[in-house]
Amino acid sequence: MAVRPKYQRKGWALLVGGAIIKAGLVTLTRRTWIDAERIPARGGCVIVLNHLSHVDPLIAAHVVWDHGRLPRYLAKDALWHNRFLGALLRNAQQIPVSRDGAAASTAFDAAVRAVEAGECVIVYPEGTLTRDPGLWPMLGRTGAARIALRTGCPVIPIGQWGAQDLLAPYAKKPNLLPRTHVTLKVGEPVDLSAYAERPLTTAVLLEATETIMTAITDLVAEIRGERPPAERYDPRRRARPAPGDAGGDGLGTTQDTRQEGEAR
Repeated sequence: MAVRPKYQRKGWALLVGGAIIKAGLVTLTRRTWIDAERIPARGGCVIVLNHLSHVDPLIAAHVVWDHGRLPRYLAKDALWHNRFLGALLRNAQQIPVSRDGAAASTAFDAAVRAVEAGECVIVYPEGTLTRDPGLWPMLGRTGAARIALRTGCPVIPIGQWGAQDLLAPYAKKPNLLPRTHVTLKVGEPVDLSAYAERPLTTAVLLEATETIMTAITDLVAEIRGERPPAERYDPRRRARPAPGDAGGDGLGTTQDTRQEGEAR
């Protein structure tokens, strides 16, 4: 596989962290990347994935990095409280997300500015690890749709499978042997044209989000060779947060949660 050259400036955090992470993943995993050339070589975009494991952001960063893009993540702001990790994340220009309403809107604005500046922003629309019993994608939060409809940028869906075998959901100890086989399939840009000229009401955002989640789920179903559940799992109705789950992987703001609850 040809590795695309990067046209963006890389800070020390991405140079050092990227080299260490890539070396670790090459050692621990066998990788199948399908249609990864669909990741835009340049220009602002939002990449959306299903969330299986705390290690899969590293796997997503690997495929994005090797296809010429510098990954910009929306991540829970608690990670910035660690002095060393906070410095690393700031230098890598990652975007902190808070569950508090005002601070969360600041993260949304930062994500919009990043996309408008030509960055590749990675969002997990579920906002947390899936709690579906079969590990299928759950209902999504509206952050990715809001960014895309505000900026007009392409939304690139990726379905993934296998990361949960390297590090099970909420587990602290990875399974290092045998090497884990991880598959990622990149889809065509999600068609959100039906929503482009409509006011960004709660109903529109929820419809656009479901369109995004369907695109991700279809890719996961192709990888797994299985049919997904007829009804998407809703963690707000059917489950309490798992112990130690701080969320914050997607742009699931307090306002989003409140509006989505009202809409349903």
